Amino acid sequence: MQTWAERFPDLFAPGYWEWGDLDVRYTVEQPPDELISNVHVVGRTTGGIVVCTNDLGWRFLPGGTREPGETIEELVHRELLEEAGARLTGPLTWLGAHRADHRRPGPYRPHLPHPVSYWANYVADVVIEQEPTNPEDGEQVTDVLVLPPHEAAAYLDGQPEEVGSIVRLAQAMQLV
Repeated sequence: MQTWAERFPDLFAPGYWEWGDLDVRYTVEQPPDELISNVHVVGRTTGGIVVCTNDLGWRFLPGGTREPGETIEELVHRELLEEAGARLTGPLTWLGAHRADHRRPGPYRPHLPHPVSYWANYVADVVIEQEPTNPEDGEQVTDVLVLPPHEAAAYLDGQPEEVGSIVRLAQAMQLV
């Protein structure tokens, strides 16, 4: 039986995210909560998976950076509303995370873990209730789509962080 890394070699391969000066590697092992700096959600809803596009043309799963003192669930609630106009309707199920080893001498924000942090992925049931709130200090979401899982993965292919492969991993784990 193949491991997840053998089935998804591009997702699990060591990488470098130039925009953040980060060495990354995907894992399905759950890290300590205090090392999670970012969360993105494979949001299951009627008709498929929630995906977003911003004004720069990036395609992504809703999610973002943790605020000071914020729990994972609070982060997910806030980011779903900001980026997708969505509400969490069920529990969060762990999927995996990119472990990020920071090359920069200090954290992106003072409250975030450094020199190691995790960009976590969860699967959860959501419902879209409104337009994204698009706070001024955040990315400006221009489109929120609901696509069948295979179409969502294809839509996300070619984006940074192997996002399409994250959706495919969730499919292979029978979470979507």
